[in-house]
Amino acid sequence: MQSRRKFIKNAGIFSAGLLAIQTEAFGFNSDTFQFPLKDFVSKRPPVAERKFTSKAIEAAIVRVKKQIANPELAWIFENCFPNTLDTTVDFEIIDGKPDTYVITGDIDAMWLRDSTAQIWPYIPFVKEDPKLAELVKGVINRQAKCILLDPYANAFYKDFTKESEWKNDLTKMQPGIHERKWEIDSLCYPVRLAHGYWKETGDISLFDAKWKEAMLLILQTFKEQQRMDGKGGPYSFQRQTAWATDGVPLGGYGYPVKPCGLIVSTFRPSDDSTLFGYLIPSNMFAIEILGYLIEIFSLPALKDNDLVVKATKLRDEVQKGLNEHGIINHPKFGKIIAFEVNGYGSFHMMDDANVPSLLSLPYLGAIAPNDPLYLNTRKVVLSENNPFFYKGKAGEGIGGPHTGVDTIWPMSIVLRAITSVDEKEIKACISNLIKTNADTGFMHESFHKDDVNKFTRKWFAWANTLFGEMIVHTSIHYPQILKDKNI
Repeated sequence: MQSRRKFIKNAGIFSAGLLAIQTEAFGFNSDTFQFPLKDFVSKRPPVAERKFTSKAIEAAIVRVKKQIANPELAWIFENCFPNTLDTTVDFEIIDGKPDTYVITGDIDAMWLRDSTAQIWPYIPFVKEDPKLAELVKGVINRQAKCILLDPYANAFYKDFTKESEWKNDLTKMQPGIHERKWEIDSLCYPVRLAHGYWKETGDISLFDAKWKEAMLLILQTFKEQQRMDGKGGPYSFQRQTAWATDGVPLGGYGYPVKPCGLIVSTFRPSDDSTLFGYLIPSNMFAIEILGYLIEIFSLPALKDNDLVVKATKLRDEVQKGLNEHGIINHPKFGKIIAFEVNGYGSFHMMDDANVPSLLSLPYLGAIAPNDPLYLNTRKVVLSENNPFFYKGKAGEGIGGPHTGVDTIWPMSIVLRAITSVDEKEIKACISNLIKTNADTGFMHESFHKDDVNKFTRKWFAWANTLFGEMIVHTSIHYPQILKDKNI
């Protein structure tokens, strides 16, 4: 078993699941594109070895491919978009309910964040495919089980009796938990998935007693981590490690924060510890999903006034804290959204590649893409004013401490495209992503700004499926971009 950190140090190791002999030729007419067909052999597992096949997704792949003039882009899309279904899902019926365990790729563990992000791009297709709908419901059910096991954990095993390699972390570890890093977004993403599924299908059967119990636990955990009494609450975390961002100072509670309504996130969605506890992108995500809970439990069939009152009060408190502390005056750019604050007036100005990030906020529905505040913030994070924005021979984009200096995450380039309303910018992002796949046909966790062949994680399903989502998004909103074979 490897942690994400260990995998970075051993980036040459490839999961056996993707080493299967590739036999499926990519369906392009080589005469039309004047490209040798052998260069574009599908990297998908053989049909018999795929974990799950969706008729709706397969049809979408064929449909979107027809819109793409660049053969390499179409090849990468076909490899990436179904990667979560092809390689990471484990579906079964448990106690009469669908249950889907979703690994992140090279690590046999299920992150609440990653599993949602991996499945999210398939939500628009669930009405076309009842089997796919059941798979998604299975993820929602499994996530509720995980939250009820421990709302402070970020990653879990399918087997709740399994012990983690991190069992000696100084926190309340227990079997079934892979890692126990408290991140606000870990509890936001499952709400996003359930709400998105319901909005697409109208199916409220997933909102059963267990799911509701998990939602109440989310509210309780958010309240605890507001730390309104000025104390640390029930959660702390320490690890014996030389990697600074894997540890938490001051007895595992982090540096002091002043209670203001915002929620403490001990770790970022990168699984790196925060410098200042109030991680603003994640608090904005929390505001958004609290609105989802209010909407769901205001439905006549699910009406729960007490829960709605609690969620509304909490959302108002977080919003007030955001308004008072999360918006700062940058000396060059004026009003922008801070990355992290502590409530005492200090702020940390950077952005990270993982989602939620400042760049990704419109993708999560937390702010409009044309909001002046967001556009101002975007200028900062996509410039040298963000210490983790890199520009080199291989491309430009945002990285983060998780993979070290000079590393760019394809995920940040994808999110830049999805949140952009500028066709030239979108086209440049797609072109950059094609060039940085390193002839593998897949996205990666990160690549060196000057060398695409220096990358981490050959099997990172979130990045792959997110890339596919971006291409589907582009095919709908900017189809003319995909018609350019020289992109």
